[in-house]
Amino acid sequence: MRLILASASPRRRDLLGQIGVVPDAVDPADIDETPHKAELPAVYAARVAAEKGALVVGRHAGALVLSGDTVVAAGRRILPKAEDEATARKCLELLSGRRHRVLSAIALRAPDGSLRERLSETMVMFKRLSPAEIDAYIASGEWEGKAGGYAIQGIAEGLINRIHGSHSGVVGLPLYETRALLKAAGRDHRMIIYPPMAVTAINCSSRWAPTGRTRRRFWTAI
Repeated sequence: MRLILASASPRRRDLLGQIGVVPDAVDPADIDETPHKAELPAVYAARVAAEKGALVVGRHAGALVLSGDTVVAAGRRILPKAEDEATARKCLELLSGRRHRVLSAIALRAPDGSLRERLSETMVMFKRLSPAEIDAYIASGEWEGKAGGYAIQGIAEGLINRIHGSHSGVVGLPLYETRALLKAAGRDHRMIIYPPMAVTAINCSSRWAPTGRTRRRFWTAI
């Protein structure tokens, strides 16, 4: 069964490639992503992800459609995608020295109309950012078009002192949840489960060495 990625994001395509999945086509969904009044971040992320897939599935008969949406939230507040320096700066000042959540929703819509959904929630914490650090990050331009005004896969990772959850989810596609959905839909056979090892062969006859009450195992390269 063909797989359509309903996203123009090169980051999502690259992340899919990490688990050995190459979509048969990319067909971005153009929808209104304005949050509803008082809409909670998790509800918003799941709704937008599902709506993207619903728009695209009708254009590809007999195919699976994978869609997603990633939201940066400070409390109940949904932070915008930074389209200008002023917005990016406000986001960074808000996130400086505090925890926030990144909610990454994915939806897989089948030809029969059935919908499988997953939501990844990750806690991220920035160090307390100095004015000079914020200025430097703004000057990098890395924030452009990014939810919350930053990209964890770039310079911003050096400003983050804690993350609990899915790194790939913060980038834009939670790989554990994505693999689970694709496997449930019968796409697991196309995935690379174990990447080739770039190491020498290992002698599987191991020996145990006592270290107090514990035992440590040694593997010998051959």
